[in-house]
Amino acid sequence: MIKIILIIAATLSSTSLVAQDIDESGIAEKVSQSHAYSPYANRAYPTQVYFGDTHVHTGLSADAGGAGTKLLPRDAYRLARGEQITSNTGQPVKLSRPLDFYMITDHSDGMGAITDIIGGAPHVLADEQGRRFHEGFTSPNAKDRQDAARELTSKFAAGEISDVLNYQPGNPAYANVWSDIIAASEEFNVPGTFTTFAAFEWTSFEAARTLHRNVIFRDGPEKTLQIVPYTTSPPMGSNNPRDLWVWLDNYESETGGRVLAIPHNGNLSNGWMFPMQDDFADGAPLDAAYAEVRQRFERLYETTQYKGDGEAHPMLSPEDEFADFGTWDFGTGDATKTKTPDMLPGDYTRSGLKRGLELESELGVNPFKFGLVGATDSHVGMTTVQEENYFGKFPIEEPSSERLTSINTRFPDSTPAVTGPMFQAAGLTAVWAQENSREAIWDSMHRRETYATTGPRMRVRMFGGWDFEESDVMGRNLARIGYAKGVPMGDDMRPGEGAPSFLVYALRDPEGANLDRIQIVKGWLDKDGEQQEKVYDVAWSDNRVPGADGKLPAVGNTVDLSIPSWTNTIGASELGAVWKDPDFNPSERAFYYARVIEIPTPRWTAYDAVRFNTEVPDDVELMAQERAYTSPIWYTPTKVN
Repeated sequence: MIKIILIIAATLSSTSLVAQDIDESGIAEKVSQSHAYSPYANRAYPTQVYFGDTHVHTGLSADAGGAGTKLLPRDAYRLARGEQITSNTGQPVKLSRPLDFYMITDHSDGMGAITDIIGGAPHVLADEQGRRFHEGFTSPNAKDRQDAARELTSKFAAGEISDVLNYQPGNPAYANVWSDIIAASEEFNVPGTFTTFAAFEWTSFEAARTLHRNVIFRDGPEKTLQIVPYTTSPPMGSNNPRDLWVWLDNYESETGGRVLAIPHNGNLSNGWMFPMQDDFADGAPLDAAYAEVRQRFERLYETTQYKGDGEAHPMLSPEDEFADFGTWDFGTGDATKTKTPDMLPGDYTRSGLKRGLELESELGVNPFKFGLVGATDSHVGMTTVQEENYFGKFPIEEPSSERLTSINTRFPDSTPAVTGPMFQAAGLTAVWAQENSREAIWDSMHRRETYATTGPRMRVRMFGGWDFEESDVMGRNLARIGYAKGVPMGDDMRPGEGAPSFLVYALRDPEGANLDRIQIVKGWLDKDGEQQEKVYDVAWSDNRVPGADGKLPAVGNTVDLSIPSWTNTIGASELGAVWKDPDFNPSERAFYYARVIEIPTPRWTAYDAVRFNTEVPDDVELMAQERAYTSPIWYTPTKVN
């Protein structure tokens, strides 16, 4: 005991003597020269993932309002931030968890006109055509309402709409609608809690080809009130994406603001979303200017939503057992008569990324260098991506005993006929950012540090480098190691030696299902300039062993359709790996992205079958394996032949 006391006393005495010789400034200097004790001090990389919807329509969109959507931007914001509201068909609805950020993207053409027509705004009722449309849309007879919707659409397209109802740039009523959209965004924007953005959808529909873009502003009203949205209607609007990009450039140069455009639903574009030629110029070759401006403004691509999942197609990726997920490979209207298999490479995410590598080898710039996001494209003013809480794309698809057998009237000429069960309850955008603010989230989107999910909120990280080690995924400093040794999703790999390695990690949604596996999808140009792809299983659950063909056995299935529900007795709550490309060739351009797949769970159709005691048609899918897709990481050879 005496020895212990003496040692302690000596230690204390020695410490106090040292302290006496160091003044306060000296202590600060000594601390600054060493690593901070707190491992989180001075951290300058994104540490939080935020979930939101980048694509939502309210009753201000002509097709939504004309189909019965009554909810407006403020209603949509209330639901998204966690409040309970009443749906368009009078049903109570609430999300299980609030979203972190939100973009309302009503169609720019005719934005707000339908609301004023149905509501009987004084200037509408004073116009003969407006009064007639008001009477049609408010008729108790369903056929009258449908006829009014068809006539309004046809007259607008033919340029036969009255000046009063022609809500386009130059019309004061149109400017008022945009002003109120921005006002609503400002009212609900609470940095750190719930972030909103000024946004709209530019809805190019060239010869029934879906070439839509969601335009997202980084700025507040001091800049966004200086403009009104760009439309597709001549003479001030256009269906050509090049003209949209000119408008975006003018916005930035004239206001000092920042803006990006997110294309979506390439699966319905008939090959035009990711073209190898300029389809708006009679098939002329694409040039470097096209590639540069597209890469500048179109930093992201919406790869999954209600109208199908667009990551891959089984005809394009026959070796990929997970490629046939939520597949919509048809057009609408006249496009159904011309849809052919040769159009598919221009429609889907993975093939678009591969085409980008090929064009980069020709033009010196990759026009299709995009990160991945998910959204709903909801036309009911609600984001409801959880399968047991799905409220449909249009009011006719809100919960009812009929929607499992309904034919969607918005796509009357489609082949095959679009039925309610064909729609997915998807998706969400996940953004890695330093804080939940307009600037931080937009900047993360611009640098493509995003991933898409089909609804669940799993946490996914991916980094690419040259010297990751197996032990890097074992600790809890994954992000610090990832940024120190490599680059995050959405970035270009730095030069290195040997084969690249990838650090990837996924944690299940705390309210969702366990994870089946993590895959890395690689696309590249071989020595002959041909596009190639391969899917690698890099982490999986339940100690499964790949078969002789290299394929991993299925994870199993715990779904009970009689409830419906599932158990997390299979799969894993988290998965991670360091994977090195075994087929790497340093002379070949390549991209890599991660795909995270859950164990099977019930689809919204299964919940409907039980809640409404409905007989389910044989061709209706009742289960799915939800998933997430990271933005790619690109490799470009230091010396390109």
